Amino acid sequence: MKQISKIPLLIITGPTASGKTSVAVKVAKKLDGEIISADSMLIYRYMNIGTAKPTPEEMEGVPHYLIDIVDPDDKFSVQIYQRLAREAIQNIYGRGKIPILAGGTGFYVDSVIYNYDFGFSGVDQEYRSFLQQIAEEKGKQTIHNMLKQVDPEAAERIHPNNLKRVIRALEIVRQAGRTGSIARSDYKNEYESYNMLLTGLYYDRNKLYQRIETRVDQMVARGLVEEVSNLLKAGYQKELASMQGLGYKEIIGYLLNEYSLEEAVMILKRNTRRFAKRQLTWFKRYSNINWIDMENYDTIDQTADDIVKLWDSTVGAEIKKKEK
Repeated sequence: MKQISKIPLLIITGPTASGKTSVAVKVAKKLDGEIISADSMLIYRYMNIGTAKPTPEEMEGVPHYLIDIVDPDDKFSVQIYQRLAREAIQNIYGRGKIPILAGGTGFYVDSVIYNYDFGFSGVDQEYRSFLQQIAEEKGKQTIHNMLKQVDPEAAERIHPNNLKRVIRALEIVRQAGRTGSIARSDYKNEYESYNMLLTGLYYDRNKLYQRIETRVDQMVARGLVEEVSNLLKAGYQKELASMQGLGYKEIIGYLLNEYSLEEAVMILKRNTRRFAKRQLTWFKRYSNINWIDMENYDTIDQTADDIVKLWDSTVGAEIKKKEK
Protein backbone atom coordinates (compact mmCIF):
# COMPACT_ATOMS: atom_id res chain seq x y z
CA MET A 1 0.00 0.00 0.00
CA LYS A 2 1.41 3.37 -1.00
CA GLN A 3 1.86 5.61 2.04
CA ILE A 4 -0.55 8.55 2.15
CA SER A 5 -0.91 11.54 4.45
CA LYS A 6 -3.59 10.12 6.70
CA ILE A 7 -3.72 6.53 7.93
CA PRO A 8 -6.91 4.73 6.81
CA LEU A 9 -8.73 3.30 9.83
CA LEU A 10 -11.87 1.19 9.93
CA ILE A 11 -13.76 1.11 13.23
CA ILE A 12 -16.32 -1.59 14.03
CA THR A 13 -18.12 -0.96 17.29
CA GLY A 14 -21.50 -1.55 18.91
CA PRO A 15 -23.05 -3.04 22.03
CA THR A 16 -22.05 -6.35 23.56
CA ALA A 17 -23.32 -9.47 21.74
CA SER A 18 -23.82 -7.59 18.48
CA GLY A 19 -21.29 -9.71 16.60
CA LYS A 20 -18.32 -7.31 16.43
CA THR A 21 -15.63 -9.98 16.68
CA SER A 22 -16.93 -12.27 13.96
CA VAL A 23 -17.77 -9.39 11.62
CA ALA A 24 -14.35 -7.77 12.13
CA VAL A 25 -12.58 -11.03 11.31
CA LYS A 26 -14.53 -11.47 8.07
CA VAL A 27 -13.93 -7.85 7.08
CA ALA A 28 -10.22 -8.15 7.88
CA LYS A 29 -9.91 -11.17 5.60
CA LYS A 30 -11.66 -9.34 2.76
CA LEU A 31 -9.63 -6.12 3.16
CA ASP A 32 -6.29 -7.72 4.08
CA GLY A 33 -6.57 -6.07 7.47
CA GLU A 34 -5.48 -6.69 11.05
CA ILE A 35 -7.50 -6.08 14.20
CA ILE A 36 -6.81 -3.93 17.26
CA SER A 37 -9.12 -4.73 20.17
CA ALA A 38 -11.03 -1.84 21.75
CA ASP A 39 -12.31 -3.87 24.69
CA SER A 40 -11.19 -2.99 28.21
CA MET A 41 -11.54 -6.59 29.44
CA LEU A 42 -9.73 -8.39 26.62
CA ILE A 43 -6.42 -6.92 27.76
CA TYR A 44 -6.36 -9.33 30.74
CA ARG A 45 -4.74 -12.74 30.67
CA TYR A 46 -6.57 -15.73 32.18
CA MET A 47 -9.95 -14.01 31.75
CA ASN A 48 -11.33 -15.73 28.68
CA ILE A 49 -14.88 -16.98 29.14
CA GLY A 50 -16.38 -14.01 30.96
CA THR A 51 -14.87 -11.58 28.46
CA ALA A 52 -16.01 -13.57 25.40
CA LYS A 53 -12.38 -13.46 24.27
CA PRO A 54 -12.03 -14.77 20.71
CA THR A 55 -10.34 -18.14 20.43
CA PRO A 56 -7.58 -18.82 17.88
CA GLU A 57 -10.18 -20.65 15.80
CA GLU A 58 -12.49 -17.63 15.88
CA MET A 59 -9.62 -15.33 14.85
CA GLU A 60 -9.25 -17.40 11.65
CA GLY A 61 -5.59 -16.52 11.32
CA VAL A 62 -6.18 -12.75 11.43
CA PRO A 63 -3.64 -11.01 13.71
CA HIS A 64 -5.21 -9.40 16.79
CA TYR A 65 -3.56 -6.81 19.03
CA LEU A 66 -4.07 -5.61 22.62
CA ILE A 67 -5.46 -8.94 23.79
CA ASP A 68 -3.80 -10.81 26.72
CA ILE A 69 -1.25 -8.07 27.39
CA VAL A 70 -1.48 -7.66 31.20
CA ASP A 71 -2.29 -9.77 34.25
CA PRO A 72 -5.54 -9.09 36.15
CA ASP A 73 -3.69 -7.24 38.92
CA ASP A 74 -1.44 -5.15 36.66
CA LYS A 75 -1.90 -1.42 36.41
CA PHE A 76 -3.39 -0.30 33.14
CA SER A 77 -5.01 2.90 31.96
CA VAL A 78 -6.66 4.37 28.91
CA GLN A 79 -3.52 6.47 28.49
CA ILE A 80 -1.47 3.30 28.04
CA TYR A 81 -4.15 1.87 25.78
CA GLN A 82 -4.12 4.98 23.58
CA ARG A 83 -0.35 4.72 23.09
CA LEU A 84 -0.39 1.00 22.34
CA ALA A 85 -3.38 1.22 20.02
CA ARG A 86 -1.89 4.05 17.99
CA GLU A 87 1.43 2.22 17.77
CA ALA A 88 -0.39 -0.88 16.51
CA ILE A 89 -2.34 1.15 13.94
CA GLN A 90 0.89 2.73 12.68
CA ASN A 91 2.68 -0.63 12.49
CA ILE A 92 -0.21 -2.38 10.71
CA TYR A 93 -0.45 0.39 8.13
CA GLY A 94 3.32 0.46 7.74
CA ARG A 95 3.22 -3.18 6.65
CA GLY A 96 0.66 -2.43 3.97
CA LYS A 97 -2.38 -3.72 5.88
CA ILE A 98 -5.64 -2.02 6.83
CA PRO A 99 -5.92 -1.35 10.59
CA ILE A 100 -9.32 -2.27 12.02
CA LEU A 101 -10.27 -1.07 15.50
CA ALA A 102 -12.97 -3.40 16.86
CA GLY A 103 -14.64 -3.38 20.25
CA GLY A 104 -17.30 -1.93 22.49
CA THR A 105 -15.44 0.09 25.13
CA GLY A 106 -16.45 3.62 24.22
CA PHE A 107 -13.72 5.29 26.24
CA TYR A 108 -11.08 3.23 24.42
CA VAL A 109 -12.54 4.10 21.03
CA ASP A 110 -12.64 7.78 22.02
CA SER A 111 -9.01 7.73 23.13
CA VAL A 112 -7.96 6.64 19.63
CA ILE A 113 -10.20 8.79 17.44
CA TYR A 114 -9.91 11.93 19.58
CA ASN A 115 -6.73 13.67 20.56
CA TYR A 116 -7.05 13.08 24.28
CA ASP A 117 -4.21 14.83 26.12
CA PHE A 118 -3.45 12.99 29.35
CA GLY A 119 -0.51 15.17 30.30
CA PHE A 120 -2.12 18.06 32.16
CA SER A 121 -1.40 18.51 35.85
CA GLY A 122 -3.05 16.44 38.50
CA VAL A 123 -4.18 13.53 36.37
CA ASP A 124 -4.58 10.10 37.96
CA GLN A 125 -5.39 8.23 34.77
CA GLU A 126 -5.64 4.82 36.40
CA TYR A 127 -8.31 6.13 38.77
CA ARG A 128 -10.09 7.88 35.91
CA SER A 129 -10.15 4.67 33.90
CA PHE A 130 -11.50 2.80 36.91
CA LEU A 131 -14.33 5.33 37.34
CA GLN A 132 -15.01 5.33 33.60
CA GLN A 133 -15.36 1.56 33.63
CA ILE A 134 -17.83 1.75 36.53
CA ALA A 135 -19.79 4.42 34.63
CA GLU A 136 -19.96 2.25 31.52
CA GLU A 137 -21.12 -0.78 33.47
CA LYS A 138 -23.33 0.77 36.15
CA GLY A 139 -24.24 4.17 34.75
CA LYS A 140 -23.28 7.79 35.33
CA GLN A 141 -25.59 8.10 38.34
CA THR A 142 -23.45 5.60 40.26
CA ILE A 143 -20.40 7.85 39.83
CA HIS A 144 -22.43 10.93 40.78
CA ASN A 145 -23.61 9.17 43.95
CA MET A 146 -19.96 8.50 44.85
CA LEU A 147 -19.30 12.23 44.53
CA LYS A 148 -22.31 13.07 46.72
CA GLN A 149 -20.76 11.08 49.54
CA VAL A 150 -17.41 12.91 49.52
CA ASP A 151 -18.20 16.36 48.07
CA PRO A 152 -21.92 17.23 48.27
CA GLU A 153 -21.31 20.80 47.10
CA ALA A 154 -19.60 19.67 43.92
CA ALA A 155 -22.33 17.10 43.35
CA GLU A 156 -24.92 19.86 43.65
CA ARG A 157 -23.13 21.97 41.01
CA ILE A 158 -22.36 19.20 38.52
CA HIS A 159 -25.06 17.40 36.57
CA PRO A 160 -24.81 13.59 36.70
CA ASN A 161 -24.57 13.48 32.90
CA ASN A 162 -21.41 15.61 32.93
CA LEU A 163 -19.29 12.55 33.58
CA LYS A 164 -15.95 14.20 32.87
CA ARG A 165 -16.45 16.84 35.56
CA VAL A 166 -17.83 14.33 38.05
CA ILE A 167 -14.75 12.13 37.59
CA ARG A 168 -12.45 15.16 37.86
CA ALA A 169 -14.10 16.16 41.13
CA LEU A 170 -13.61 12.67 42.55
CA GLU A 171 -10.02 12.71 41.33
CA ILE A 172 -9.33 15.98 43.19
CA VAL A 173 -10.78 14.59 46.41
CA ARG A 174 -8.70 11.45 46.05
CA GLN A 175 -5.47 13.35 45.38
CA ALA A 176 -5.87 16.23 47.82
CA GLY A 177 -7.85 14.48 50.52
CA ARG A 178 -10.33 17.36 50.41
CA THR A 179 -12.79 19.00 48.06
CA GLY A 180 -11.58 21.44 45.45
CA SER A 181 -12.52 23.45 42.41
CA ILE A 182 -13.29 21.65 39.20
CA ALA A 183 -10.71 21.87 36.45
CA ARG A 184 -12.44 23.06 33.32
CA SER A 185 -9.68 22.24 30.85
CA ASP A 186 -11.17 20.61 27.79
CA TYR A 187 -8.63 18.07 26.58
CA LYS A 188 -10.62 16.36 23.83
CA ASN A 189 -10.07 17.36 20.21
CA GLU A 190 -10.43 15.46 16.98
CA TYR A 191 -7.38 13.39 16.09
CA GLU A 192 -6.20 14.44 12.64
CA SER A 193 -3.95 11.52 11.70
CA TYR A 194 -6.65 9.09 10.57
CA ASN A 195 -8.97 8.84 7.60
CA MET A 196 -11.73 6.97 9.38
CA LEU A 197 -14.83 4.99 8.61
CA LEU A 198 -16.84 4.46 11.79
CA THR A 199 -19.42 1.65 11.75
CA GLY A 200 -21.74 0.47 14.51
CA LEU A 201 -23.50 -2.90 14.64
CA TYR A 202 -26.91 -3.15 16.24
CA TYR A 203 -29.96 -5.37 16.67
CA ASP A 204 -33.52 -4.59 17.65
CA ARG A 205 -33.55 -4.31 21.44
CA ASN A 206 -35.51 -7.52 22.04
CA LYS A 207 -33.29 -9.46 19.67
CA LEU A 208 -30.14 -8.05 21.29
CA TYR A 209 -31.41 -8.99 24.74
CA GLN A 210 -32.09 -12.53 23.53
CA ARG A 211 -28.54 -12.75 22.21
CA ILE A 212 -27.20 -11.47 25.53
CA GLU A 213 -29.13 -14.09 27.51
CA THR A 214 -27.96 -16.84 25.17
CA ARG A 215 -24.36 -15.67 25.48
CA VAL A 216 -24.52 -15.66 29.29
CA ASP A 217 -25.95 -19.19 29.32
CA GLN A 218 -23.15 -20.30 27.01
CA MET A 219 -20.53 -18.71 29.26
CA VAL A 220 -21.83 -20.60 32.27
CA ALA A 221 -21.94 -23.84 30.28
CA ARG A 222 -18.35 -23.30 29.13
CA GLY A 223 -17.08 -22.99 32.70
CA LEU A 224 -17.41 -19.34 33.80
CA VAL A 225 -17.81 -20.32 37.46
CA GLU A 226 -14.63 -22.40 37.36
CA GLU A 227 -12.74 -19.58 35.62
CA VAL A 228 -13.70 -17.05 38.30
CA SER A 229 -12.97 -19.53 41.08
CA ASN A 230 -9.51 -20.20 39.66
CA LEU A 231 -8.77 -16.48 39.48
CA LEU A 232 -9.69 -16.07 43.15
CA LYS A 233 -7.57 -19.09 44.07
CA ALA A 234 -4.67 -17.57 42.16
CA GLY A 235 -4.82 -14.57 44.47
CA TYR A 236 -6.63 -12.05 42.31
CA GLN A 237 -8.75 -10.11 44.78
CA LYS A 238 -12.38 -9.24 44.13
CA GLU A 239 -11.62 -5.52 44.56
CA LEU A 240 -9.42 -5.40 41.44
CA ALA A 241 -10.81 -3.40 38.53
CA SER A 242 -10.49 -6.50 36.35
CA MET A 243 -12.52 -8.59 38.79
CA GLN A 244 -15.25 -5.96 38.84
CA GLY A 245 -15.92 -6.58 35.17
CA LEU A 246 -19.21 -8.00 33.93
CA GLY A 247 -19.35 -11.74 34.42
CA TYR A 248 -16.82 -11.72 37.23
CA LYS A 249 -18.32 -9.63 40.01
CA GLU A 250 -21.66 -11.44 39.68
CA ILE A 251 -20.07 -14.90 39.90
CA ILE A 252 -17.88 -13.77 42.78
CA GLY A 253 -21.08 -12.98 44.68
CA TYR A 254 -22.24 -16.54 44.11
CA LEU A 255 -18.87 -17.99 45.17
CA LEU A 256 -19.04 -15.92 48.36
CA ASN A 257 -22.49 -17.41 49.09
CA GLU A 258 -24.25 -14.07 48.71
CA TYR A 259 -26.85 -15.64 46.40
CA SER A 260 -27.50 -18.76 44.35
CA LEU A 261 -25.99 -19.52 40.94
CA GLU A 262 -29.43 -19.04 39.38
CA GLU A 263 -29.61 -15.57 40.93
CA ALA A 264 -26.06 -14.80 39.79
CA VAL A 265 -26.98 -15.65 36.21
CA MET A 266 -30.11 -13.50 36.41
CA ILE A 267 -28.10 -10.57 37.79
CA LEU A 268 -25.46 -11.00 35.10
CA LYS A 269 -28.07 -11.00 32.35
CA ARG A 270 -29.73 -7.90 33.81
CA ASN A 271 -26.41 -6.06 34.22
CA THR A 272 -25.34 -6.97 30.68
CA ARG A 273 -28.62 -5.69 29.24
CA ARG A 274 -28.11 -2.41 31.09
CA PHE A 275 -24.53 -2.22 29.90
CA ALA A 276 -25.60 -2.72 26.29
CA LYS A 277 -28.11 0.09 26.63
CA ARG A 278 -25.40 2.42 27.94
CA GLN A 279 -23.08 1.41 25.12
CA LEU A 280 -25.71 2.33 22.56
CA THR A 281 -26.23 5.68 24.25
CA TRP A 282 -22.47 6.28 24.14
CA PHE A 283 -22.11 5.42 20.45
CA LYS A 284 -25.15 7.43 19.40
CA ARG A 285 -23.12 10.52 20.30
CA TYR A 286 -21.01 9.96 17.19
CA SER A 287 -22.43 12.09 14.39
CA ASN A 288 -20.41 10.23 11.75
CA ILE A 289 -21.29 6.65 12.69
CA ASN A 290 -22.68 4.34 10.00
CA TRP A 291 -25.18 2.02 11.67
CA ILE A 292 -25.37 -1.57 10.41
CA ASP A 293 -28.69 -3.31 11.15
CA MET A 294 -27.60 -6.92 11.72
CA GLU A 295 -31.13 -8.21 11.18
CA ASN A 296 -30.87 -7.28 7.51
CA TYR A 297 -28.36 -10.06 6.93
CA ASP A 298 -28.59 -13.83 6.87
CA THR A 299 -24.85 -14.42 7.33
CA ILE A 300 -21.82 -12.65 8.80
CA ASP A 301 -20.22 -12.75 5.35
CA GLN A 302 -23.06 -10.63 3.98
CA THR A 303 -22.58 -8.09 6.76
CA ALA A 304 -18.86 -7.98 6.04
CA ASP A 305 -19.49 -7.54 2.33
CA ASP A 306 -21.62 -4.45 2.95
CA ILE A 307 -19.02 -2.93 5.28
CA VAL A 308 -16.35 -3.55 2.64
CA LYS A 309 -18.56 -1.87 0.02
CA LEU A 310 -19.01 1.10 2.34
CA TRP A 311 -15.25 1.22 2.91
CA ASP A 312 -14.51 1.02 -0.82
CA SER A 313 -16.93 3.86 -1.58
CA THR A 314 -15.52 6.18 1.10
CA VAL A 315 -12.03 5.78 2.54
CA GLY A 316 -11.00 3.27 -0.09
CA ALA A 317 -12.06 5.61 -2.88
CA GLU A 318 -10.07 8.45 -1.33
CA ILE A 319 -7.00 6.24 -1.10
CA LYS A 320 -7.23 5.31 -4.78
CA LYS A 321 -7.73 8.96 -5.75
CA LYS A 322 -4.63 10.09 -3.87
CA GLU A 323 -2.56 7.23 -5.23
CA LYS A 324 -3.18 8.29 -8.85
